[in-house]
Amino acid sequence: MFSNYLKIAVRNLLKYKGYSLLNIAGLAVGMACCILMLLYVQDELSYDRYHENADRIYRVSRSWKNPNGEISLHLGHIAPPFGPLMKNDFPETVLDVVRFRSIGTPLVSHGENHFQEGRFFFVDSTVFSMFSWPLLQGDPGSVLTEPNTVVLSESTARKYFGSDDAMGKTLRVNQQSDLKVTGVMRDFPRQSHFTADILVSYITFENIVGKQNLERNWGSNNFATYILVPPGFDAPAFSKNLLDLVDTYMGPDPSGVPISNGTQLNLWRLTDIHLHSNLDSEIEANSDIAYVFIYTAVAVFVLLIACFNFMNLSTAHASRRKKEVGMRKVLGAHRTLLIQQFLGESVFLSFLALILGGIIVELALPWFNSFVGRDLSMNYAGNLAVVFGLLVLTVLVGSVAGSYPAFFLSALKPVSVLKGGKQRGSRGLTFRSVLVVSQFTISIGLLASMLVVFEQLEFVRTKNLGFNKDRVLYLPTSAEIVSRFPEVRAQLLSQPGITDVTVSSRVPSGRLLDSQNTRAEVGGELKNINERIADIHVDHNFMRTYGVSFTAGRDFDINLASDSTEAFILNEASLAVIGWQSAEEAIGRRIEYGNRKGRVVGVVKDFHFESLHQSIVPIIFLINPGRFNAVSMRIAAGHLNETLDFVRTRWRELRPNYPFIPRFVDEQFDAQYRSDERLGEIFGIFAGLAVVIACLGLLGLAAFVSEQRTKEIGVRKVLGATVSGIVVLLSKDFARLIMVGFIVAIPLVFFGMDRWLDGFAYRVAISWLAFAVAGGAALLIALLTVSFHAVKAALSNPVESLRYE
Repeated sequence: MFSNYLKIAVRNLLKYKGYSLLNIAGLAVGMACCILMLLYVQDELSYDRYHENADRIYRVSRSWKNPNGEISLHLGHIAPPFGPLMKNDFPETVLDVVRFRSIGTPLVSHGENHFQEGRFFFVDSTVFSMFSWPLLQGDPGSVLTEPNTVVLSESTARKYFGSDDAMGKTLRVNQQSDLKVTGVMRDFPRQSHFTADILVSYITFENIVGKQNLERNWGSNNFATYILVPPGFDAPAFSKNLLDLVDTYMGPDPSGVPISNGTQLNLWRLTDIHLHSNLDSEIEANSDIAYVFIYTAVAVFVLLIACFNFMNLSTAHASRRKKEVGMRKVLGAHRTLLIQQFLGESVFLSFLALILGGIIVELALPWFNSFVGRDLSMNYAGNLAVVFGLLVLTVLVGSVAGSYPAFFLSALKPVSVLKGGKQRGSRGLTFRSVLVVSQFTISIGLLASMLVVFEQLEFVRTKNLGFNKDRVLYLPTSAEIVSRFPEVRAQLLSQPGITDVTVSSRVPSGRLLDSQNTRAEVGGELKNINERIADIHVDHNFMRTYGVSFTAGRDFDINLASDSTEAFILNEASLAVIGWQSAEEAIGRRIEYGNRKGRVVGVVKDFHFESLHQSIVPIIFLINPGRFNAVSMRIAAGHLNETLDFVRTRWRELRPNYPFIPRFVDEQFDAQYRSDERLGEIFGIFAGLAVVIACLGLLGLAAFVSEQRTKEIGVRKVLGATVSGIVVLLSKDFARLIMVGFIVAIPLVFFGMDRWLDGFAYRVAISWLAFAVAGGAALLIALLTVSFHAVKAALSNPVESLRYE
C-alpha cells in the first residue's frame, strides 16, 4: 500500500511540475533560512558552557548611581581589593577568586619576533582550577605561582618559538622585563566571552605596582574578577552581603551617607555574560540577546511564510482532485485510506523540501559564515536536537498542509462530485485568504523594519557631532613621545599634509570611563557634586585639532603656566549637574577635581564624544601629561597617502619594533554601528526572501484562480470585457488581501522598531514613508506576479475558454 501511495505522489509531482516546483522550492528556502539561524542561535547560546564549573562561576561588576537612583556608570571590572576581601569574609560562599588585569597592548618580543599583544593578562595563580582551559605543558597548580612566569596559548607559542615546545624559554615585555614560559595551554574555544593568549602571574603585577598599593586602591576599576561558588548558590542573598562589604571597607562618603548608596557590586552568571552583559567596560565586546531574538524571529517569520505558502498551494491544488476522490470512493476506497494518501503525499513533498533545504544550507554556509563572522557547520551527528526538530517540523507542516484535502475532500459525496456539482469551499477560500494576509503582513513588516534601520543608520552617520571627525588620524603614544611632545609635534607639523597635532587620554569614539570626585563653587562656597563628571586629559591643542566650539571663556593657553596645573574646561552638560545657570556664570568659578584645585577657564558646546547610543555626559577637560595615551593629527584634504607614508616612517623611528596601526576617528565611529548595520542587512535579505516566497505562492494561486474562472473569463470576453478589465477583476482580490496585510503590519512594526530605536539616545522618529514604501513595493511586486496569469487568461481565446471541461 505504501508503494502505491508513493507512486501516486510521484505521478502527481510530475503531472503538475510547476505547482510542485513552486511548493517545494518555497518551503525549502524557508527551511534553509531557519536551519542557518538555528545554527547561529545554537552557537550564541553555547558560550562559556564548556567549563566544568560553568554554572558555579560568577563575574563581579561595579555600578555607580546618581542621587536620583539612575545608574551613571556600570563597569564589568572592579577594584583589586574586592576579590580577596570576598574570599576572606565569605569563605563558605566564595570558594575561589580569579582576577584578570589587562595592560593594553604591550610589545612582546623574542629574538626578531615583535608583536603587540592585545590578549595579555596578569592573572591569579588559581585560574586553571576555576576555568577549564587545559594545559598541554606545565602543572596547573604551580605554573603561575612565581614572579615573572607566563603561560602561552599553543598558537602564541608557535608564533614566537616555531613550535609548542616553549617551556623554559623567555619573552621580553615592552623591552624592559623578561618572562619565563612555565606552561602552554590549548587555545581558548571560540565560544568564550573573551580570549587570552598570554597569562602572566599576578604576583608579577604586584611586584611592579606594589602589593600594598593594590590592597588600598578602590578607584582602579580595571580588574575582571570571577568567583567560584558552591552548588545551590543564592545570588540575590549574596548580593546583599556585597552591599555590607562595600560599606565596611570603604566607609561612608564625606557627608556620612553609606557608600553603597552610590556604588555597589553586582553578580553575573558566567554563561549569561556573552548575551546579557553589555556594560560600559567589557574585556571584549559581547553579543546581545536582543539581536538573537530578532534574528530568530526573522528566520521563524520566513519559515512561517514558506509554510503558509506550502499550505496555501496545497489546499488550492487539492481542489483539482475532486473527481479523483469521487472516482476512488465509487471504486470502494475508504475515507481513512484517502486521508492517509493525501497526508502522505503532503508529507512526502515536505520531506523533499527538507532535503533541498539541506542542500541550500551547505551551499549558503560559506557566505553566511562570512556574514556573521563565524565558522558554523551543519554537523548532523552533533546536532541531533536540531535534526529532530526539523523532522518534527517537516511532518507537522506536511500534515497541516495536507489536512484540507485529507479531511475535506475525502468527505465529499461521489455522486455530487462526478455530476460536476459545485461544492462549498468558502472555508478553504477563507483559510487561503488568512494565509495570504499573514504572508504579506510579515513581508511588509520586514521591509518596513529594514527601512527604519537604514533611516536610523543614515541619521547617525550624517548627524552633526559637534566637532570635526573627518581625516583625524590617531596613534598610541609612549612615555618617551609624551616627554618630548613639543619636539614631536613640531616634526609632524613640518609635513604640509598635517594641519594640527594634539595628545590626550582618550579620543572621540571611545567610552568615557574615567572620573573622580568633584567639588565646585556654588553660591559662594564649595559643595560636593554627587553626579559623575567624566574626565579627559588633553594638551593645549585638543580643542583646536578636533574643531570643538566654545560657548564661553577660552581655550588652554600654552603661555600661561598655571593652565597646566589649575585650569579646567567643562562641557555644557556639566553645568546642570553642578548647579550653574549659564556658561558665563561658570567662568572663573573654583573647582576641585580629584586632587587638583583650580578654576574654570572655558565652557565648550556639547559634542558627541561617544556613539549616539549614549547620551552626552558631563565632561571636564584638564591638562595632565601623565595620562596621555594617544596622539591625534588632522590631515589636510588631498594629502592622505603621502602623509601616511611620512607618519609611518617617523613613527617607526619613535617606536621601533612596534607595528604601525593607524586609526581614523570617523572609521571608529562607523564601527560602533556595525551590529546595527548587520541587523538592517538581515532585515533586507530576509525581507527579499519573504517577498519572493510569498510571490511564488501568489503565482500558484493566480494560476489556480485563473483556471477556476476560465469559463467566466470566456463569457466576459464574449460580452465585450476588455483585457485590462479582466486583469483588474482577477487582481483586485489579491490586492485587497495585501492591503489588509499592510494594515496589520503597521502597529506591529511600529511597536517593534520603536523598542529597537530606544537603544539610541539620539534617534529618528518612525515615519510613514517607511510603511508607504514597504507597502507599495510589496503591492507592486505582488500585482506584477499576479498579472502574469491574469494577462495570460485575459488574452486567451474565448472559444477555447467556453469549451473548458
